[in-house]
Amino acid sequence: MKKLRNEELERLDVIGFKEAPKTPLVLVLDNVRSLNNIGSMFRTADAFLLEKIFLCGITAKPPHKDIHKTALGATESVAWQYGKETLQVVRDLRDNGYLVFSLEQAQGALPLQRFFPEASKKYALVLGNEVKGVAQEVVSASDGVLEIPQFGTKHSLNIAVSAGVAVWDFWSKLQG
Repeated sequence: MKKLRNEELERLDVIGFKEAPKTPLVLVLDNVRSLNNIGSMFRTADAFLLEKIFLCGITAKPPHKDIHKTALGATESVAWQYGKETLQVVRDLRDNGYLVFSLEQAQGALPLQRFFPEASKKYALVLGNEVKGVAQEVVSASDGVLEIPQFGTKHSLNIAVSAGVAVWDFWSKLQG
């Protein structure tokens, strides 16, 4: 087995990405503090052809060198928009036909492995602040809450890891 070089991976260029059909999923970042986490989520969104990322509240916006460090150019391919209030972004998405799910630990949350997206629908996944999670008002305004089951001693995963797990799960189920 031989490792592939970048040019052998046959990846899309930025123009090809923008023209490609998108996975019917947007990410909504609710007051995410870490610039590295933001950049990582841009890379995840690029990897799985997501429609857009909404950067809300204190979430930093490109261009920024620390976002760029982990995004590695994905801020050029993935569409993004800033919204001052996460709750308003969620309301606007719902008004535009998106089903909004917060990724959080909450009473009545649906374990991720039991969630099955439908290809005919559009979805938004809200990811929260590294310390406080998704704001309660946003959780309350969501159509549902998804939770990544965990079995160790820690109470949560890093937000960029959570995004990767959830987006992969969503994308792979739509491919099935």
